[in-house]
Amino acid sequence: MNHHVTWFKRGVIMARTALALAAVLLADSCSAFTGTGAFLRIPQNNALRRETPCSRSSVTRIRCAATADNLMDRFFGGKKSSNPVTPTEQLPRARLGSVRAGDKVGILFLNLGGPEKLSEVEDFLFNLFNDPDIIRLPNIVKPFQPFIARGIARRRAPDSRANYESIGGGSPICKLTQEQGDCLEAELRKRGVESKVYIGMRYWYPFTEEAVDRLLMDDVNRLVILPMYPQYSISTTGSSIRLLNQIMKEDLKRWDPRKIDHTVVPDYFDHPGYLASQAKLIRKELAEFAGRTGEVKVMFSAHGVPKSYVEAGDPYKTQIEKCAQLIMDEVNRGPDQFDYVLSFQSRVGPVKWLEPYTDVVLEELGAAGLKNLVVVPLSFVSEHVETLEEIDQEYREVAHEAGITNFKRVPALNSDPLFISTLADLTLAALEKPALRVSECLDLYQDESNNLPGYPWEFGVTRAAEQWNGRLAMIGIAALAVSQVLRVGCPHIEGPAILGKEPFCAALSYDGWSWLLGFLSNAPTTV
Repeated sequence: MNHHVTWFKRGVIMARTALALAAVLLADSCSAFTGTGAFLRIPQNNALRRETPCSRSSVTRIRCAATADNLMDRFFGGKKSSNPVTPTEQLPRARLGSVRAGDKVGILFLNLGGPEKLSEVEDFLFNLFNDPDIIRLPNIVKPFQPFIARGIARRRAPDSRANYESIGGGSPICKLTQEQGDCLEAELRKRGVESKVYIGMRYWYPFTEEAVDRLLMDDVNRLVILPMYPQYSISTTGSSIRLLNQIMKEDLKRWDPRKIDHTVVPDYFDHPGYLASQAKLIRKELAEFAGRTGEVKVMFSAHGVPKSYVEAGDPYKTQIEKCAQLIMDEVNRGPDQFDYVLSFQSRVGPVKWLEPYTDVVLEELGAAGLKNLVVVPLSFVSEHVETLEEIDQEYREVAHEAGITNFKRVPALNSDPLFISTLADLTLAALEKPALRVSECLDLYQDESNNLPGYPWEFGVTRAAEQWNGRLAMIGIAALAVSQVLRVGCPHIEGPAILGKEPFCAALSYDGWSWLLGFLSNAPTTV
């Protein structure tokens, strides 16, 4: 009889261990997202955001809810739905048409964001690397992403602080994006449309969630979602759109298209106005080489992404290549025909990124005897650390060491009047075309039912094999913990004792659970 009781106790202990581990992971992940734990620290920055009654609570609620709802599926690798149709999305897709009297038009700018002070760099990096669209992990490891992100952020923070310090102590992206918004409002006003631009940054203030809170409080009923990324990538536009999709699912009634009609401009890499604005700035830098086209080369430097993203269907590489060609077609409309090369910058980590790399191309061009180079920051519409530090300082030094003595860089578009006019054209066209909903945008550009390859590890031969690897690993960890307790007793853990036991063993012990059940059964109740 005692033998059976012993094995029964051991079975109960093993089952509770698995549940305890899952609960710990859930608590840790939620604390990382809500800021109650030690993983996510978001300092106040009143210079970048206006306080709203629901700002912080909404951000916390959305992030924690998203984590709690999906954690078990992420951990066990359960089946994921591909943007299930919500009740509001079953409505017919009506044309937005021209702006009507009484409409409140809002334009939501989506951008990356950046720290304005050196003390904010590490937390900004944490937010960046904690995004599963930036670092993709196998299902078994995903609950530990906050730990991994914090480790990466802590290691990279010193170098990143030095980079931001070299450009004035912080990123200008928020200020420049706000200026673009102000200019767009003025341009639309000239065209007879009153509007308000809301800035939604993905990884720093003002966060996308805060921008959404504000436009809802302003009772916007016509919304154009306009990413500040001309080319679509899963890691940029896709990440922000996926976040918006989660926010909308939190309150389907509020986002009923009959109350707030929204549409997405997913990309505009081939828009005539965008091409013309880029070509105008490039021609200005090439003016001194009129009639001497063989002495100079144009180099487009685009932000890179891991090759695995492109292999899984990310349209970014195709759009970048087509965009560079279209811009040069515009540049070469006159008698002078300039040559160009495309490269990719900002690679990090051990995985393979899009090639050729910018630093490698610079060395090759210098070795070939090139002396004059005009660098175009493609995929950036405003100045930030990748242009002001990486291109202007790091790559300039690489170029000079390679023998390229005349290194010229085309400025980012910022608030160039032609680019602002293009943004106005995009906004008005979006208001007149059939609406492209957020969920529809995800379905068009990235099939959520297909997981991208993990970063940087791959387990298993098939997805099913990877899921089983994760389940077996969980069982193994739980069995190991139980066997250690049964064999050598409770480990020493700092903390208050429970029933004379360490907290870890109290959670696993038969006596601990018996006491809890007895306490609950004898507790007084009220009706």
